[in-house]
Amino acid sequence: MSRAAGIVVLSLIAAISVVVGLGAGSVPIPFAKLFFALVQPGSDAISDIVWKLRLPRVLAAFSCGALLALAGALMQVLLRNPLADPYVFGISGGAALGVMFGMVLGVGTLMQTGLGLAGAVLASVLVFGLSLRAGNWNPYRLLLTGVVVAAGLNALLSLILVLAPQTAVKGMLYWLMGDLGYAGNPLPALAVLVLLFAVAMPFAPAMNVLALGRMKAQSLGVAVSGIEIVLFGVAAVAAVTAVLVGGTVGFVGLIVPHLVRLLGLADHRWLLPGSVLVGGGFLTLADTVARSAWAPLQFPVGVLTALLGVPILLLLLAGKNKDAAH
Repeated sequence: MSRAAGIVVLSLIAAISVVVGLGAGSVPIPFAKLFFALVQPGSDAISDIVWKLRLPRVLAAFSCGALLALAGALMQVLLRNPLADPYVFGISGGAALGVMFGMVLGVGTLMQTGLGLAGAVLASVLVFGLSLRAGNWNPYRLLLTGVVVAAGLNALLSLILVLAPQTAVKGMLYWLMGDLGYAGNPLPALAVLVLLFAVAMPFAPAMNVLALGRMKAQSLGVAVSGIEIVLFGVAAVAAVTAVLVGGTVGFVGLIVPHLVRLLGLADHRWLLPGSVLVGGGFLTLADTVARSAWAPLQFPVGVLTALLGVPILLLLLAGKNKDAAH
């Protein structure tokens, strides 16, 4: 199968995941009724369920998963580390800390979003400030600094949970584990996704060279520092937006780029769109299962992605060890 055909297949799978997400739930909707509900908004109760409840949540899940996968693919080439993901720099932790602080204060969604952005910016400044040496930084020092800062932010998040009113702790825990039940209007996240993808794609050929190593890329005439700054900015905004939409959903940004590479789409010109499609479809299906498999009880989707992500990651590591042994 050609790489273009692979992208077409992944697009179809992503579309199917959206249809499944719209039809599945505590009130199953057959495809024919779903079609008429979509083309005739406000016509009956089924149409209201689709347009007011499920469509916003499905689009939020798709955008969140796609943003995490895009951020993961960029982080892995930036750090030349296959275990890098959107949470490694502590930026997502900073955003989560800001939102959690807003929850404790009882401020509105807009103010929580502002606090989340402020937390992400402060975490970015902290990580880059601490990792800077002699006016320069390298991926390894940046990675270690990010891990340390992320650990400190997690400690602060735990402290907030301890000090928060007991009535609010359950909702905060759900959000912290990754829960799309609090997702609002998905259109801003979708707009950010389209914008970031449009910014990142022109750099895909340079990313193929950058993956060979910083020195190799510089020797081939790639403007490494400038490209790294742009790609880091894209990855950071993607990660923060995903956190603001669905909390700290883990493993999507780490696992999805590896799965796309296994499909023969390692070239970043195909890896980036493939990661967006697989990440969005994967989180849409995972959230559909989390909210409908045990209805009316709903689980945080982050629990499900962790349960699926851990064995997938172990299988990937086992495969790499087997390849290394040969």
